Amino acid sequence: MLTLLPNVLSLSRIAAIPVLVILMYLEAPLWAWLACVLFTLAGLTDVLDGWLARRSKTTSKLGQFLDPIADKLLVAAVLLMLVAKGRISEYSLPAALVILCREFLVSGLREFLADLRVGVPVTRLAKWKTAIQMISLGWLIVAKAGPDFIPVQTIGEIGLWIAALLTLVTGWDYLRAGLAHMDLEAPPPSDGKP
Repeated sequence: MLTLLPNVLSLSRIAAIPVLVILMYLEAPLWAWLACVLFTLAGLTDVLDGWLARRSKTTSKLGQFLDPIADKLLVAAVLLMLVAKGRISEYSLPAALVILCREFLVSGLREFLADLRVGVPVTRLAKWKTAIQMISLGWLIVAKAGPDFIPVQTIGEIGLWIAALLTLVTGWDYLRAGLAHMDLEAPPPSDGKP
């Protein structure tokens, strides 16, 4: 049972996304706070499923597939909703785009490297990037529903920019690791013979 729990937690993150999107569509401050709570719980399942997998010393192919997909779907859905609801200013839109583009880059690289049976371990800096990103997204989910005496949206956007800068660094690390395994020269033209 302990070996299945990380997969269940990853699936719960995916299942939380439609509920989170609905809560973010609703306008009252209560819904923003509930969305933030749900997002926080979903983020904590990411920490918990990794901890459980390491503690039980079990990983599964399903878990290796589900965990990063669940993370990327959750972050992408929240970023898109924040943009749609105007909770990210035009000045922070590039930071959100950097984060989204890096998610596509890393997904593609991991798929390419998996075919070569090459793993790219998650670095400590990438874990910090994820933590800062998740915290800043939580602030941005609350945005105007936060207390007037705290610049909630500004704090969230500053965190988003920090996460975007770390995203560039960690994305470059992944890209460099991937380039080391790529044959950048074009194959010779085929003469039609096997």
